[in-house]
Amino acid sequence: MLNQLRQDHANMARMLHVLQIKQKTLADGERPNFQLVREVVDYILDYMAGFTLPLEEVCSERLRERAPHCEEITDSLSKDYRALKARLKRLSNDLDMILMDAVVPMDTFADDLKGYLEAHRHYLRNEREHLFPLIREHFDDEDLDKLAEALPAGAAAELERLQAAYPELYAELREAPDPTA
Repeated sequence: MLNQLRQDHANMARMLHVLQIKQKTLADGERPNFQLVREVVDYILDYMAGFTLPLEEVCSERLRERAPHCEEITDSLSKDYRALKARLKRLSNDLDMILMDAVVPMDTFADDLKGYLEAHRHYLRNEREHLFPLIREHFDDEDLDKLAEALPAGAAAELERLQAAYPELYAELREAPDPTA
């Protein structure tokens, strides 16, 4: 189960790497493929709703029962998750405006995207450094089974769909460095 969580983190890090490349393109004054950015943002939003939120609910509930002293950590992660999701929703709304050819200041969008990327990487690091050790320490096999049930069933299918629909995204994902290496 923890291996699956680590792999999911590696995949998310690759998605963030693709967004970082697009953010750098924007910061250099060029126009990236905003439809590709839209696909990545939509994927992350769906992933957060289908995986991150259930994961946090199961972990928080179980840790409250087994290790009440960990509540500060789980509350902090939950707060960070809500702030991260709100940032991503704002970026999504700005993307909608950009794709409808509305005037959106590109320097502001690039700065917002950079801030989001930093916040998401910080969140992933906190999960790795704080939540994963708690899972390892306090969860038994039954708890790990509940976590496994919280995993999105369609993640692999979604990556295959993205590969077919956006070969450029797939190529960038394949070229993105493996954060676990």
